[in-house]
Amino acid sequence: MAAIHHDKNSQEYIVKRFAIAALLATVLPGLAAAEDLAKIKSAGVIRVGTEGTYAPFTYHDTSGKLVGFDVEIAQAVAAKLGVKAEFIEGKWDGLIAGLDANRYDTVANEVSITDARKAKYDFSSAYIASKAALIVNGNSPIKSFADLKGRKSANTLTSNFGKLAQSFGAEVVPVQGFNDSLELLASGRVDATINDSLSFLDYKKHQPNSKLRIAATEKDADFSGIIFRKGNPQLQAAINKALADIKTDGTYQKISFKYFGEDVSH
Repeated sequence: MAAIHHDKNSQEYIVKRFAIAALLATVLPGLAAAEDLAKIKSAGVIRVGTEGTYAPFTYHDTSGKLVGFDVEIAQAVAAKLGVKAEFIEGKWDGLIAGLDANRYDTVANEVSITDARKAKYDFSSAYIASKAALIVNGNSPIKSFADLKGRKSANTLTSNFGKLAQSFGAEVVPVQGFNDSLELLASGRVDATINDSLSFLDYKKHQPNSKLRIAATEKDADFSGIIFRKGNPQLQAAINKALADIKTDGTYQKISFKYFGEDVSH
């Protein structure tokens, strides 16, 4: 009987050990994350993960310098925090996972705010909005998505944009990508294309004489934010305040107009 009693105590001990270990596994990452802002302030640097290959958001210019909309937003946020932004580049596939490995403190890389990501990570408030844009030639009679019925739209067949065009009754002319869509449209071989509003604004920035224009945009937008480890309310609040401040003082608008020719925050 004594042996059985001992076994029971041992089992209870083991169960308690596992319970404590599980609790620590849950609590410690949160405690570590809560210290991130203090560590950033102490180091004078905020480490930012980014691709460096995704123009116009994060890329290298002809001199090799890392530039882009997201890069400049991250630098402006860092300045408001009183620190410098140190960029650590990586491929998209493993970029967000780099937060788990503590390779950097945040990621600024046009990361869409989704419920799936919010379940594992925290986001700042949104700093850029992207919408489905109906792009047409300058003299086109098309004014709305409904006007696509019976007309030709250049799109990749499997894309959400292509499916959207089909839903409005358009005949989708298959293309490989964004640039092909605009080439067909500019040459008059199609009537329209539905594509990403930010991509088109970037195109117009580099092709100001193009007669292509946006006839309409969808009401619903995809928003992107700065992403960081879960359980970090102090860092989140500090970054949100910094984003609000750069919009108030005009820094955000200056960066936005530089890359897109308009305010892309909404």
